[in-house]
Amino acid sequence: MSSFNTISVEKLARLIGTPKCPVLIDVRTDEDFAANPRIVPGTIYRPHDAVPDWAHKFTGRSVVAICEKGLKLSHGVAAWLRHEGIIADVLEGGIQAWSQAGLPMVPKAVLPPRDPQGRTIWVTRSRPKIDRIACPWLIRRFIDANAVFLFVPTSEVQAVAERFGATPFDIEGEGVFWSHRGELCTFDVMIQEFGLTTEPLLRLATIIRGADTGRPDLAPQAPGLLAASLGLSRMFADDLAQLEAGLLLYDAFYRWCRDATDETHNWPSKKVGA
Repeated sequence: MSSFNTISVEKLARLIGTPKCPVLIDVRTDEDFAANPRIVPGTIYRPHDAVPDWAHKFTGRSVVAICEKGLKLSHGVAAWLRHEGIIADVLEGGIQAWSQAGLPMVPKAVLPPRDPQGRTIWVTRSRPKIDRIACPWLIRRFIDANAVFLFVPTSEVQAVAERFGATPFDIEGEGVFWSHRGELCTFDVMIQEFGLTTEPLLRLATIIRGADTGRPDLAPQAPGLLAASLGLSRMFADDLAQLEAGLLLYDAFYRWCRDATDETHNWPSKKVGA
């Protein structure tokens, strides 16, 4: 059981990937990063010794501070944040406990660079349907909650990527890393490269692949996702508005994949003697 002002790795693992996840701040030293250049999904980095300078940016948010062992650095940062009126806890056992529990960690080397505001910038084709909503959902929930997504005409994706420092995804082109590979769709590629191959995300990936590549045989839920996705694309003329609505759709599919695959609909109940 976690002690006062700490959160267990098990509890945090249940929050990651949901809209209720707190802000996760990695405050490890450069030496600790070099020894293990991976991060808990969704974390951002802030230097522990500069907390007086950046604490105010998290006013009104709940924060979990993460260091190597869950000792002085994260406790000091969390205490300073609480001094600023911010709800702050420490990951119990730190990165070491998370890693020992076999929970997913994202290789820092595959993460795109961040802009001066600390956000990753992504660009893809306009009028998204499935993969181009599923991938932003994955990024927002497991990589960067503040990620920016630019939807532009297909012919302009590469030029926008170059001019605006954005990472292209789900588009064919020379040097595009985040795109389909063989039978895998971009969502499949992302969970593999980001080290997020958990059972729920793999199950969700199969549904997405079935809907995105015309393979309804891959999962019974694939036709339903396709229908909902096409319906959303008809409901919204604005791609960003469609994305916001789509986030809720994928939140629901993810929670089904994680928590409800064995639950059945049992009403109305069978009448006695029927």
